[in-house]
Amino acid sequence: MTSKTSHRSVPTRRRRAAVAALVVLGAGTLTGVSWSSASGATVRPEARLHDGRIDLPITGGTAELRPDSLAVTVRAADGGELTLSAPAAQSLGQPGPVKISHGTASWTLPEHGLTVTAAAEQGRLRVTVHGGQDNSTLSWPVTGTDRTATQVQLPSGDGLGIPVSDPWWNSTSTGLAGHSYDLTADLTMPLWGYTLGGHGVSYLVPRPAGTALGFASDGTRLHSTGVHTFSQREGTQDYTVTFALTSPSPVAPALDYRRWLTDHGQLVTLQSKIAANPQVGKLLGAFHAYTWGTARTAQGVAQMQRLGLSRMWLGYDADDSPMDPQAVAAAERAGYLVGPYDSFANGQDPQIADAPTSSWPAPVYPDFCVHDQNGQLKAGFHDRGCYLSSQAFEQSAAGQQVLAQRTRQMTANGANSYFLDVDAAGELYDDYSPAHPMNQSQDEANRLARMGRLSGSDKLVLGSESAGSWASPVIDFSHGSATPVADGLWSLERDKATWGGYAPAGAPGTFFKPVTLPADLTKAMFDPVYRIPLYETALHDAQVNLDRWELSYTKFPALETDRALLAMLYNTPLNLVLDGPTLAAQGKQLAALQNYFAPLHEAAGTQPMTDFRWLTPDHQVQRTTFGDGVLQVTANFGTSPYGSLPPGCVDAKLGGDRQPRRLCPTTLPVG
Repeated sequence: MTSKTSHRSVPTRRRRAAVAALVVLGAGTLTGVSWSSASGATVRPEARLHDGRIDLPITGGTAELRPDSLAVTVRAADGGELTLSAPAAQSLGQPGPVKISHGTASWTLPEHGLTVTAAAEQGRLRVTVHGGQDNSTLSWPVTGTDRTATQVQLPSGDGLGIPVSDPWWNSTSTGLAGHSYDLTADLTMPLWGYTLGGHGVSYLVPRPAGTALGFASDGTRLHSTGVHTFSQREGTQDYTVTFALTSPSPVAPALDYRRWLTDHGQLVTLQSKIAANPQVGKLLGAFHAYTWGTARTAQGVAQMQRLGLSRMWLGYDADDSPMDPQAVAAAERAGYLVGPYDSFANGQDPQIADAPTSSWPAPVYPDFCVHDQNGQLKAGFHDRGCYLSSQAFEQSAAGQQVLAQRTRQMTANGANSYFLDVDAAGELYDDYSPAHPMNQSQDEANRLARMGRLSGSDKLVLGSESAGSWASPVIDFSHGSATPVADGLWSLERDKATWGGYAPAGAPGTFFKPVTLPADLTKAMFDPVYRIPLYETALHDAQVNLDRWELSYTKFPALETDRALLAMLYNTPLNLVLDGPTLAAQGKQLAALQNYFAPLHEAAGTQPMTDFRWLTPDHQVQRTTFGDGVLQVTANFGTSPYGSLPPGCVDAKLGGDRQPRRLCPTTLPVG
């Protein structure tokens, strides 16, 4: 599952607060070029035709755009020349005359039915291509071809920083070469970036529907190409890409995106969410856990308290034994959040449905099923039942009443939180049913509307799966946004002998069976050398982000130290699975981790991540900063000490601390 972009407005007061928060981003933040008239109105800098190209001033230099090929270079202020895009992958033919009006250049590429506009906007180059030929494609921009390119930044999960000349990542079997990433379904944010010597470049696609990013290798170096499909039905006739010259920081593309979100009123902070619903504040300092058996009972909650777990989010399946009102009341007295797992995405025949969340009253199944172009039902998760159309729910009062009734039933035990699977993920659907036709942009809008009701008027602390940044304004936490999922994970999860299945009922192996992750998957998903906090840089103070629920902290014993250090470094909670035996065997260790994390997250969970850097050339020692010195964390993933910091340990220092707080996970108590 995965993501897309919304244009949800935010009240002016919150917009002003968001702009104020951006001021503290610190080193690496783009400084927008200011163009304004005497009256204070914003004026676009003038585009100029020169020697067959269009010149536009942007922050840090002058962008040069070729009308015939859409090649983009920058003459940097320090005298360097950088290639931001090679010519489009296909020949575009002879361009029409270039017209310049009010700072915007426009021209046509009649051979392909394209109209192009280009302007400098808030310090970036903005290029919009309008496609007049339905279902045609454009392969552009072609990025990473500059000879100074050393690293590509990709928002897979929290983020990956990949050396372009690394042989492993240049492989088609293990790395990026030959792979294509849908900007809505496969990436958590609609952007990518490169480090080009002493500079960086950020590419942002504000409306990413219909766009993918494909990687190729010349045998030694990676490059990437955006591919956009123009479709009237999909509403993707316009394809906009912004180019920003940035610092060489690996998180510079995320800083650029954060600035864009703020400028467009789309950054909704946790502070504003807590002000609207104080229960959201209970996320600060909390680990998350899906519960089984004893852990779902009032006695299990009491056991967690005795262990010293001060703050928790507790989730449970909507199966035959959900948390009862007594357990929920005990959790709320402990200061915990508690909520059911639910999904509005899958529908099955109520007579044979294999999960309560897939059973719906008439007329939902089969009337609300998504239909493909051939009029066939789109098979649901694991080919069971069908995927349900958000348009079918939204367009009818009966459909909205069904969802409202479902929510009331699921929270009748007093739950104060809700986990809605799939909705914030970016696998959006086209529905060709004549009764409820829908494109992916409409699906996104529908999901935002119903999630907004849950977190808004229903006052539930809302989480969803692998949330794309477009969903951030209406959710409070995401399970999966931190995880850069590699292709081989899904085949491993289907291998029940290795991964575990859904038995026994009280402790399913799929969650509780320890697994040794293959070396290639470990490198692609969890190697700290390649992990970078793009998502946290953009959205740390907007929502709480964790790993996927089936990738719990204890699922991969060999990776526990690195995963604990990453969580503390990024100021993000661990996601656990708990039952009675797990609490007895590992409760003290998990409580010690949560007790270390809680004061750090309570102080910095509502602060932006203002800095990330590598302190050693091998990237084994890393440092993050939150807010204006509110918290600084240093993690040593290596095998040698870094000054006084031992390997496999993390030091954290809050603003008022005289000495850092140290955590070495391997020394924690067990049992």
